[in-house]
Amino acid sequence: MADRTTSRTTIDAEPAAVMAVIADFPAYPEWAGQVKSAEILTTHRDGRPDEVRFTLDAGVLSDDYTLGYEWHGDELVTWRIVTPGRMLSALDGSYQLAATDRGTEVTYELSADVKMPMLGMIKRKAEKVIVDTALKGLKKRVESR
Repeated sequence: MADRTTSRTTIDAEPAAVMAVIADFPAYPEWAGQVKSAEILTTHRDGRPDEVRFTLDAGVLSDDYTLGYEWHGDELVTWRIVTPGRMLSALDGSYQLAATDRGTEVTYELSADVKMPMLGMIKRKAEKVIVDTALKGLKKRVESR
């Protein structure tokens, strides 16, 4: 999983407001496209989610899996797959936030592997669609608040 897909956007809000939307997993079905449900299973001592179970329906890719999260203030959150699904064997990524004079620059990195054979370029294209869709949804959600 050395190759990662990366994209960025600028959101007209402070990093704390952006991170609050990222951490509100139960609301993901309202803005995160293919996420049908997100259930927080455990939390860290600071109250932020530790493990979250997702149900995903992206047409050809429907799956249930659990991700584990590490939070670094309002600057960075990383995740990795804790319980793979029927199709996803690996999924890790991050949101990195940086305050700018225009709001918050958000950089999203993602790497995924599936249990079935898939050409690398097809996998990267799927990752790019996921990353771009998530960033657009996040921007819209944060800026509409």
